[in-house]
Amino acid sequence: MLRPKAQAIDLGGKPDLKDPDLYMREEHHEVFRKLRAEDPVYWNPEADSSGFWAVTRYDDIEAISKNPKLFSSAKNNGGHRIFNENDIDGNDTDASMISMDPPEHAGYRRMVTPGFVPRRISNMEERIRARVTRLLDDLPKTGEAEFISAVAAALPIEVLAELFGVPESDGPKLFEWSNATVGEDDPELRVSDEYMQQCIVEMAGYAAGLWQQRLEQPGEDLISMLAHSKVGGEAMTFPTYIGTFILLVVAGNETTRNSISGGLLALSENPEERRKLLDDPSLIPSAVQEIVRWVSPVLHMRRTATEDTELHGQKIKKGDKIVMWYASANRDEEKWDDPYRFDVTRYVSPETATQLGFGAGQHFCLGSRLAELQLRILFEELLTRFPDIHVSGPIRRLRSNFIYGIKEMPVRYTPEA
Repeated sequence: MLRPKAQAIDLGGKPDLKDPDLYMREEHHEVFRKLRAEDPVYWNPEADSSGFWAVTRYDDIEAISKNPKLFSSAKNNGGHRIFNENDIDGNDTDASMISMDPPEHAGYRRMVTPGFVPRRISNMEERIRARVTRLLDDLPKTGEAEFISAVAAALPIEVLAELFGVPESDGPKLFEWSNATVGEDDPELRVSDEYMQQCIVEMAGYAAGLWQQRLEQPGEDLISMLAHSKVGGEAMTFPTYIGTFILLVVAGNETTRNSISGGLLALSENPEERRKLLDDPSLIPSAVQEIVRWVSPVLHMRRTATEDTELHGQKIKKGDKIVMWYASANRDEEKWDDPYRFDVTRYVSPETATQLGFGAGQHFCLGSRLAELQLRILFEELLTRFPDIHVSGPIRRLRSNFIYGIKEMPVRYTPEA
């Protein structure tokens, strides 16, 4: 089930939103700004497929997200990525709930919802803070570190291990598999097709072992919930379990990791906003929402039209692909004053538009509260311990049109006495 690499195409001066290098070069925000103003439902041809409609305005994306009857996520209609999931040979393990429509989606979502209810999340706060404290204690006393490996990647993987009920020592493997799953366009992560296939086989084998263990000895972790819950009286099928396991590994890691790193980068580039948080830590919850808006760690999700329709004068045919660009919606001038300004006080006002970094509608991220909790605790502790921490050199971004991530980010700080 190797996912295809994105193939860029020369569109005669028009933007190719499928091109991963657009995001590597950080040129996408200006491209999206022009599209929102001039062509908010933009036809993007593809070198290797049918082309897709790129939707760039907030209100349109929200409306599409809330209309699954007309705009399908189902795998048999193509799924949730730009490429067609149902066209990939051997892709019989990718039928996770993110590639389902109601009512099937709701049933599978209910299987894991108990793992993310507010009381359960709030009970994790003390353990998350202890993890953050330990990670910060371990930062080099030289005052220089590589932040992704030391903190941004380590924290969400350790939390994910707790959710799965597995040892923290399994974290590095979960991290490697997550990178391989979303890194199909990054040559450092997709070393070869053979390596990618090996990662998939290893992850499926690991997940299968957990499944068997939890069938025999259930606990209160997410794997036990998947192994023992039923939808319409039927247990989850094993292929769907594997797909759901992969989804949880990626969702539990990528969004939080890249919001942490992108948030520190934003604070480094906007020292006056960092000073506001140092002077008034009560602004950190607002800053968390602004960080997710600003970073937009998941660049897009895709839907497929189930019948002919029309949007902003564009005639969309049944079977057309519609790609919703969250990174564009989160800079929509119609929703925020000065959206290109990073403002940690923006979400103090309850009237502020909800950022779409966690999606909208039926597929709104189940783990959003857990991600927000990790971000809040991390920045509370980080700014208290290292108030002058800042990005100290060039960063290296993930090559992807799906995840807006950072692979390497050097930081400098004054060590604690």
